[in-house]
Amino acid sequence: MGRSYKTDAVVLRSIRFSEADRVLHLFTLDRGRVNAIAKGVRKTGSRFGARLEPLTRSALLLHEGRGELHTISGADIISSHEAVRADNYTLAVGLIGAEAVLKLHAEPEPQPRAYQGLCRFLDLLGGPVERASQPARDGLGLAFQLKLLALAGYLPHLVSCASCGRDERLVGFSPSAGGGVCAVCLGPTAGFAVGERSVAAIEGLLDRPLASVALEPRAAADALRVVEETYAHHGGFRLRTLHTG
Repeated sequence: MGRSYKTDAVVLRSIRFSEADRVLHLFTLDRGRVNAIAKGVRKTGSRFGARLEPLTRSALLLHEGRGELHTISGADIISSHEAVRADNYTLAVGLIGAEAVLKLHAEPEPQPRAYQGLCRFLDLLGGPVERASQPARDGLGLAFQLKLLALAGYLPHLVSCASCGRDERLVGFSPSAGGGVCAVCLGPTAGFAVGERSVAAIEGLLDRPLASVALEPRAAADALRVVEETYAHHGGFRLRTLHTG
């Protein structure tokens, strides 16, 4: 026999299943990643409706059976984030953040700091946003991803050269070394050069509270590459949403 439980959850992804159902990838406060099925949600007049849209935060009642998929039997909206979904730019940034959570926290283990960060990220997206040239280079989205990497144990080392340890000016980034590198180590570590102000900008995104910020074009491009190369080297994945916004 299974059992029912309640939890606060954000819908990270929604996938059509059969004629009327959807499979949802959820990030929950109490259990971390949970996969669930919402039966009949695609029918006209479904009592769930908008309560299970992507990026929506809801209080859910789920039933845990023998299989991998839990069954959603109740849902009450906490934050709909309708304004985020209604704007193509903020929707793209939100889906990038959701996929980052999906990839970095794939196990059913509570991650309360990551969950609270996700909720804060989505709330900020619903307000005034400093827009970048493209969603992948959004300052808020990059800050959120860097903080997620830190929580996952992949915090970029930016105080001294991550390769030799010397307190030299950092001119590049090496995913294999785990952080910024000096001019001497840049070539041998197979890293890539970063702009003069990029290291300070990335450090600021990590150190300051999560907020919508505008980045200089070079700093935004470098921060994006740091994020992508860290995903690839340490996690073995790339985010599809970074290239579709």
